[in-house]
Amino acid sequence: MSTTQVHSFPVLRAIEERADEIAALGPQNEAAGQLTDETVRLLREARVIKMLQPASHGGLETHPREWAEATMKLGSLDGATGWISGIVGVHPWEMAFADPRVQDEVWGNDDDVWVGSPYAPMGVLKPVGGPDDGYEFSGRWQFSSGTDHCDWLFLGALLGDADGVPLLDPPQLIHVLIPRSDYTIVPDSWDVVGLKGTGSKDVIVDKAHIPSYRTVTYDSLVDGSAWRDRGLTNPLYQMPFSAIFPLGITSAVIGMAEGALAHHMAYQRSRVQITGRKVKDDPYVMSAIAEAAADIHASRVALLDGVSRMYDAVATGKEYEFGERSLSRRNQVAAAHRAVRAVDDIVARSGGNGMRMDHPLQRFWRDIHMGQVHAIHVPGLVYHASSLSMIDVEAPGYMRPMI
Repeated sequence: MSTTQVHSFPVLRAIEERADEIAALGPQNEAAGQLTDETVRLLREARVIKMLQPASHGGLETHPREWAEATMKLGSLDGATGWISGIVGVHPWEMAFADPRVQDEVWGNDDDVWVGSPYAPMGVLKPVGGPDDGYEFSGRWQFSSGTDHCDWLFLGALLGDADGVPLLDPPQLIHVLIPRSDYTIVPDSWDVVGLKGTGSKDVIVDKAHIPSYRTVTYDSLVDGSAWRDRGLTNPLYQMPFSAIFPLGITSAVIGMAEGALAHHMAYQRSRVQITGRKVKDDPYVMSAIAEAAADIHASRVALLDGVSRMYDAVATGKEYEFGERSLSRRNQVAAAHRAVRAVDDIVARSGGNGMRMDHPLQRFWRDIHMGQVHAIHVPGLVYHASSLSMIDVEAPGYMRPMI
């Protein structure tokens, strides 16, 4: 009997219809060091990257839960493909807050154009002339996931003074939109243990001119002024940045855990241990599988429940303060770590053959550990801030940027 679920929303249904093809392309993505053109074609046909894109520019404006579920499904088929869904797929959401002029520059001729990142503030914006004259921009960024298939990037920056020295009291974080013609992708800069297929290469910008309208201030994303200024009424765009950006990444990680579990169970079904005993008759392994499956399911439920509750609250006009956002981030980080621990538990019971390079389990294991070390999964400051909020103590400024 088939275990394939039939879902009501079209993107996930399209993914499930091509699931075998997407999964089969996983090793090819890894070997290429980026998603293959065929994988990208399948994602475009399913309209995955358009799920959070504004309808005014050909987007679907779906519920963020649906995007998370689609990303989980892709992650269960191939970690790199799920990762691109979660990373590249969030940028159309932020594009909703961008100046209409840059929206038209990006999507005016082709609403299938992909926008990459990263957001880390590794460049400096140096003002040139008056406030409307724009900036000179330079820097080098790592981890530009899917960059070979993107024509624009969001790059994190610090606002500088007239000499190009970052203003740090306080720092002013800005997201810069920049076209492919103004940056260089560094070849062979993505040599890693996992998520090789994401092609998360370095990019370099050298004294590019950035018009002022191609910037989005980070503070406006956090305090809600970005959606107010644009008059956006869909609750999707009133969600906190600290909820939407991590959602895609953690969804990919949970999807990888589900994929690892599926491959583990398929392998264990007929496996015979060195003692001659069938694994299915080993109560210790069977117990570990059940516990891991429950933990992975708990991670899925916690993440989807959290975003659904937040969406429903935002739809009624609620705005989330820092303390509430910190609790949401706590649960999201915990979901990722719980899923990774579950994968480690089943891998430890897979035997040496599960780690052979021709076995898919080892690729999922490597990919999920690479996904776990993303900055949004680092628990320290998030857990600290959420605990302070629980005892009604205000968190200091250095804990706030990721929340």
